[in-house]
Amino acid sequence: MSNNKLAEALQAKRAAGENIIVPYIMAGDGGLDILEERLTFLQECGAAAVELGIPFSDPVADGPTIQNAGKRSRENGTTLKSVLERLASFKEKRSIPVILMTYFNPIYTYGVEKFATDSANAGVTGVIIPDLPLEEEPVIMDYLQEHSISSIHLAAMTSPDDRLAEIARRTEGFLYAVSVKGTTGARATHESTVKAYLENLKQMTDTPVLAGFGVSTPEQARELASHCDGVIIGSRIVDLFHKGETEEIKNLIQESR
Repeated sequence: MSNNKLAEALQAKRAAGENIIVPYIMAGDGGLDILEERLTFLQECGAAAVELGIPFSDPVADGPTIQNAGKRSRENGTTLKSVLERLASFKEKRSIPVILMTYFNPIYTYGVEKFATDSANAGVTGVIIPDLPLEEEPVIMDYLQEHSISSIHLAAMTSPDDRLAEIARRTEGFLYAVSVKGTTGARATHESTVKAYLENLKQMTDTPVLAGFGVSTPEQARELASHCDGVIIGSRIVDLFHKGETEEIKNLIQESR
């Protein structure tokens, strides 16, 4: 596992007996000029880290809420380069770990080695690349490790145990347990099989296991976290920020812990 600020922050939350809460926001939704303000706010709400989405034209893992946020962001002219430059401009002021969620195409276009270097210079501590399978990971892994940037893997409910075990062994920072069969988005309920799935993953790794996709209420968050180490909350946070309902975001994060 990469020995970096992300791993330390998550392990500290776990050691304190808290659920690890990682909100997702779309970079550039509402403009990049408010990114610092939003990250500071989420840190003050008690988030352990923030997953920061990079807008992309073909976001295959994202549901309608995050797709629309990405569309708004692209219309604002947001690019991977502009996000990294903005993050670099206030990296000394923030302490909350920032994880980039981006598809591989923008990284490839940017330049894999340059992406790792510029991410490190921007204070990025982890990356999630949902469309990069384990077999293709060597294309970027050495560069990320050189800069102590965690490569966070997603585990799917449909994967066989031997595949899940390999994903769990190779993930860094945390293991992202996809708790639905499908794309991101708020859901009223989760399948009953999710609990056994999360507990199975917990047996495979000492790295924190966080459940994501479909988490929209404190009750859901606490229920899922009781079978792992915490949750990622995406579409609901994105929707509330878009509506300007920051008090609701604060309540959601604090009541989920």
